[in-house]
Amino acid sequence: MQNNLLIFLAYICIMLFAVVDIETTGGYASAHGITEIAIKIHDGQSVIDSFETLINPHQYIPTHIQALTGIDNEMVADAPDFRAVADEIYNLLRDKIFVAHNVNFDYSFVRHHLEACGYQLNTKKLCTVRLSRKIFPKLPSYSLGKLCNSLSITLNNRHRAGGDADATAILLGMLLANDSGNVIKDTLKKTSKEQTLPPNLAKNAIDKIPNTPGVYYFKDEKGKVIYVGKAKQLKKRVCTHFTGNSNTQQRQNFLKDIYSIDFECCGTELMAFILEAAEIKKHWPENNRAMKRFEQKYSLYYFEDQKGYLRLGIDKYRKNGSEIYSFNNLLAGHELLRNVAAEHQLCEKLCFIQKPKLACTNHASGNCAGACIGEESVALYNFRVKRAIKELQNLLPSFALIDEGRNEDERSCLWVEKGKFYGMGYISNYSDINDLESLKSAIVPYPSNDYILNMILAHSDQFPRKIISLNQNHISDLV
Repeated sequence: MQNNLLIFLAYICIMLFAVVDIETTGGYASAHGITEIAIKIHDGQSVIDSFETLINPHQYIPTHIQALTGIDNEMVADAPDFRAVADEIYNLLRDKIFVAHNVNFDYSFVRHHLEACGYQLNTKKLCTVRLSRKIFPKLPSYSLGKLCNSLSITLNNRHRAGGDADATAILLGMLLANDSGNVIKDTLKKTSKEQTLPPNLAKNAIDKIPNTPGVYYFKDEKGKVIYVGKAKQLKKRVCTHFTGNSNTQQRQNFLKDIYSIDFECCGTELMAFILEAAEIKKHWPENNRAMKRFEQKYSLYYFEDQKGYLRLGIDKYRKNGSEIYSFNNLLAGHELLRNVAAEHQLCEKLCFIQKPKLACTNHASGNCAGACIGEESVALYNFRVKRAIKELQNLLPSFALIDEGRNEDERSCLWVEKGKFYGMGYISNYSDINDLESLKSAIVPYPSNDYILNMILAHSDQFPRKIISLNQNHISDLV
């Protein structure tokens, strides 16, 4: 172990590190400027060169940032803009290992502003937050100020680029000297994805994720779910969140808040879609937006009016209502209702399709028997309404969809009954299931909506051999 450490120390002495700290006008590079930058060139043992300057960002420095850093608009008024120092900054960084405390923040700003000046920065990175968590574990905090207190590092001019860079350079030296487990060497390997990960997320959180269909949960420091996603290959999808060049404030805040990842494996990608929809509704994560906006909009209902006539009508979807059919748009609902009314000779006035004061227009042509003006008896009219409702309900799909399980010893089952998604579950290949009631008992109920149902129906149309009709009795040959 000692020999390996000596070899590694000899190796890193050949490399040079650029310890960087910046102050900015805001939290993301694409809309904010750099107000100060400090670069300390470190040879693995000590600082051998230094660069530091205020920068005119050509935009207002918010009051709260002025209070934090002490850098105000007057101080940077006569400072060079970034373009004036870009060449010097690039030449200091281009052949070094870029080091910073929460490196992805500083690197994203410097790279973005260098690119705006025509320079392409592509260097290896080291994050002293991540390295400190591994080399100096179990410290109370890894913010720069508290970390320096724990390690007895003198920190002058806190929240100024020069002071923070000086402290980070000392921290780097301590990390190099105490790295008995070759953490830094492993991090710098080309195959290592360590520096792409959020600063507060441990690498082993990624290592344990399988590449199977499923749902993943990003959680904050308190364990609160802040994002839910689904994937056909869990690990591959999770890692894509941490790559890319987006420097928006939303992305910066999102990555900073990720402290842990949980996941749940599913038998199929379709089940992952369904579980994701249910989990978003359950946890309502702040970073999920598209699925939150999905709502069923309209449904077909029936009720009895004061005269005893049963009336069909389209209304806005009610969460606890007893709808017959549901629709994504009002046009589809009215089209179905007109067809039902025509087929069963129902009064369009009583179906809210027409709004005449007296008889509906179909009464004169003989297509309405006069329920709208009391000429047809309640019993006769209601008989046709009930028959129409029954036929509609018989048209609603009812089936079980049998598919792959989470392993070779089981299969999955999605249950749709009378046009509603009932739930899903897993069936052991060694269980004695030969009737629908036994099959249904293995199903866990889930909330249904048109989004989920339409996905299942599309899948069932594509793979009809996976379907078991709920009208048959014996299913042992299929399950």
